[in-house]
Amino acid sequence: MFRSLSLKRSFKTHLKTLIHCPQQPPPPPPPSPVLFSSIRALSTASSPPSSSSDSELRKYLGYTALLAFCGVATYYSFPFPENAKHKKAQLFRYSPLPEDLHTVSNWSGTHEVQTRHFHQPENLKQLEELVKESSEKRVKLRPVGSGLSPNGIGLARGGMVNLALMDKVLEVDKEKKRVRVQAGIRVQQLVDEIKDYGITLQNFASIREQQIGGILQVGAHGTGAKLPPIDEQIISMKLVTPAKGTIELSKEKDPELFYLARCGLGGLGVVAEVTIQCVERQELVEHTTVSNLKDLKKNHKKMLSENKHVKYLYIPYTDTVVVVTCNPVSKWRGPPKFKPKHTTDEAMQDIRELYKESLKKYRARDIKTKSSDSDEPNINEFSFTELRDKLLSLDPLNKDHVMKVNHAEAEFWRKSEGYRVGWSDDILGFDCGGQQWVSETCFPAGTLSKPSMKDLEYIEELKKLIETNELPAPAPIEQRWTARSQSPMSPASSSAEDDIFSWVGIIMYLPTMDARQRKEITEEFFHYRHLTQSQLWDKYSAYEHWAKIEVPKDKEELEALQARLKARFPVDAYNKARRELDPNRILSNNILEKLFPLSDTV
Repeated sequence: MFRSLSLKRSFKTHLKTLIHCPQQPPPPPPPSPVLFSSIRALSTASSPPSSSSDSELRKYLGYTALLAFCGVATYYSFPFPENAKHKKAQLFRYSPLPEDLHTVSNWSGTHEVQTRHFHQPENLKQLEELVKESSEKRVKLRPVGSGLSPNGIGLARGGMVNLALMDKVLEVDKEKKRVRVQAGIRVQQLVDEIKDYGITLQNFASIREQQIGGILQVGAHGTGAKLPPIDEQIISMKLVTPAKGTIELSKEKDPELFYLARCGLGGLGVVAEVTIQCVERQELVEHTTVSNLKDLKKNHKKMLSENKHVKYLYIPYTDTVVVVTCNPVSKWRGPPKFKPKHTTDEAMQDIRELYKESLKKYRARDIKTKSSDSDEPNINEFSFTELRDKLLSLDPLNKDHVMKVNHAEAEFWRKSEGYRVGWSDDILGFDCGGQQWVSETCFPAGTLSKPSMKDLEYIEELKKLIETNELPAPAPIEQRWTARSQSPMSPASSSAEDDIFSWVGIIMYLPTMDARQRKEITEEFFHYRHLTQSQLWDKYSAYEHWAKIEVPKDKEELEALQARLKARFPVDAYNKARRELDPNRILSNNILEKLFPLSDTV
């Protein structure tokens, strides 16, 4: 499997990681009668029966005997396996797991489920049989892709189906620049296999490990105000449904269901095959510059209209805005001739020095660090994002410490200004850093010919919110744009062809595996997210990315979210299609049931 799908399987299935807990040894014989005779002897020690002090002594000796008995009974009732006796006594923690129980988690380790049913069909026939059988038996079969979704939208305890073994390119039409593929193929694999035909995907998300079916179903996107989300690249699809079997959908064949199912969140059927409209493979020039909000306002409209791809990276507690544009190499002028002002080592200098200083400082304060000078790796071997993670792990919730890291990042980008030339599938990627919590919202930003400037106003308010509340917000705040989507369940859906949408992502990294620290970061992130929700979302008509929306635990908050979603998306039409295509709701999971409740809730 992939780095993005953490799959801890049993020994027999040989998938990813072995989960093995040895059987508990048979209980030892009961405590020796000597213990009880000793207790009895203590409690009946000879003394004058008339003495009140003797009575008190016997009472406390009785209490002592009772506690001793309870302790012995508890110990022998919950024996540890031999390999766990060095661990602390935590009841039930070390009990054996069934051999067929698998633990599946998302890439960031923020969501996981345990299931006995994890299926990987190898072809369409096996998938059809699996869906049919699961529906007849009313067994869950939630479609899960590469497990990259921050909210674990593909996870279900009852059972899952993954199409990693259905990853073939089925047909390439070089003339029409179209490719038909099985939905389990990963983005990078697809791009590699079709590049010899001179074609590639129109746009990319930040990473390449997603399965095509997964990025389609959650409405994933790249960046470029003239380029729509990835679901708009799909011109036909094959959907395996529990009630109607395999159906083929396109603009010509049942267009209403086709548009609904393109961003169907895995709730209408298992996407088995898709036909993608590709584009000519091109070399791009990536230009990275450092600016500020004041200057961006003057050139924002030009930035959106004149660049094929553009994104802004904001560094909290600084004025720095990193502007990254990508455009095709000019056929007349060729790639730009540019010599960088700084080497990579010079760009990394500030953050390396900050790491050395911080490490020394926190060690002096006896703050826990897991390495000493002797075993500390060479920091020159770390990438920028790796070193940022190590720095943040020293004190991730200390605002002053995070500010210093942010300032070092701003300096890194200032010294990294320049050009880079490469093929689009290489250039358009982005190193997102390590494990993290993320919330990304999408909201209207006017039209391409007349931007509303609401996108930059949103950022101004967000930065002010961070500073006012002294949030330990790391960098970057990423802002991207897309054209509209015709898929009604897409956060960027619109009937107006010229509409554009802005996508803004906030993050908090999880740079440590310490459970307590991760819990504290999680609580602080949800505080951060709640502030943006309460102060910005309604004002700017912002809605979260489907792969990043988190279901509230509070009943009133959940009801408010349900009402909000119903006001934006065709929830009734979506639920009607769910009833028709999946009457037993085998494709659903907790997230779908909470966000889109049906009257006949199972």
